[in-house]
Amino acid sequence: MPIRTRRATAVAHPNIALIKYWGNRDAALRLPANGSISMTLDGLETRTTVAFDPSLEADLVIVDGEHLVGAALHRVTQHLDRVRELAGIPLPARVKSQSNFPAGTGLAGSASAFAALTLAAAHAAGLTLDRPALSRLARLGSGSACRSIYGGFVEWLAGESHEDSYAIPLAPPDHWGLVDTIAIISREPKSVGSTAGHALAPTSPLQATRVQDAPRRLDLCREAIQKRNFPRLASIVEQDSNMMHAVMMTSTPPLLYWEPATVLVMREVAAWRAAGLPVCYTVDAGANVHCLCLADAVEEVRRRLETLPGVLEVLVCGPGGPAEVVESSPTTG
Repeated sequence: MPIRTRRATAVAHPNIALIKYWGNRDAALRLPANGSISMTLDGLETRTTVAFDPSLEADLVIVDGEHLVGAALHRVTQHLDRVRELAGIPLPARVKSQSNFPAGTGLAGSASAFAALTLAAAHAAGLTLDRPALSRLARLGSGSACRSIYGGFVEWLAGESHEDSYAIPLAPPDHWGLVDTIAIISREPKSVGSTAGHALAPTSPLQATRVQDAPRRLDLCREAIQKRNFPRLASIVEQDSNMMHAVMMTSTPPLLYWEPATVLVMREVAAWRAAGLPVCYTVDAGANVHCLCLADAVEEVRRRLETLPGVLEVLVCGPGGPAEVVESSPTTG
């Protein structure tokens, strides 16, 4: 009796964390030290195709044209194993994934990658999972991927266990015309990846205070989004970003992801807002600066960023949609 499976392609978008995820209470389950809030980004995407193929001896994974080997391959295979266990499918998989933006540079490439992988693999395996279940599953591959399952504005509930740590939607993409104007400082992968960085967070004497204060910041950010209050959002988003990087810089060993141009952009953005331009900054684990602004300020923010030394390129992203299966077909093996 032939084994019938499916081939599926899914598209997912990265997200920018407004209240950051940094540090885990449980590294194996990727249970975060604190909850987080993000905005899914339109325009940037990862497209991933998964096909379970009985002709393969082992998983074959191609990312951005390169065959994965070593630890990177193991991470994907481990995630596919979770899907195989749920579906009762023992077959190896052929995976092809392509992103239209540089990975490992603070643009949440792992978020869109594992959200797309989760959705494509689950669909190819014949699983029928609701969004919370997909979010929990994606979290096991990459913490921030749980937020990229949804579009618009999203909150990741820290929870106490695997079952209650997942993302929920706060507001749809059209709720607020917030725009992420990204100043690209570097296209090179960072020297210390986020997974290794999370493990260092508890070594900082500031991490405990940051985590303890997280509920306050989450409340302020959630309210700012609900009321579309940009000044309030700007103040809490910048404070939260600075707190996360303070933890990074005081970890053992210390992490410093910023480049001189990173600091320049942050200083300029703060000055522009003080002079009346509705824009604020936030920086993930990398050198690139996400400059959030209102829609009617986008062109002015872009123009000013492009004049700053060290800014290689400016990307513009509005609120994006959820991860979706865009193609599927039956295969027989």
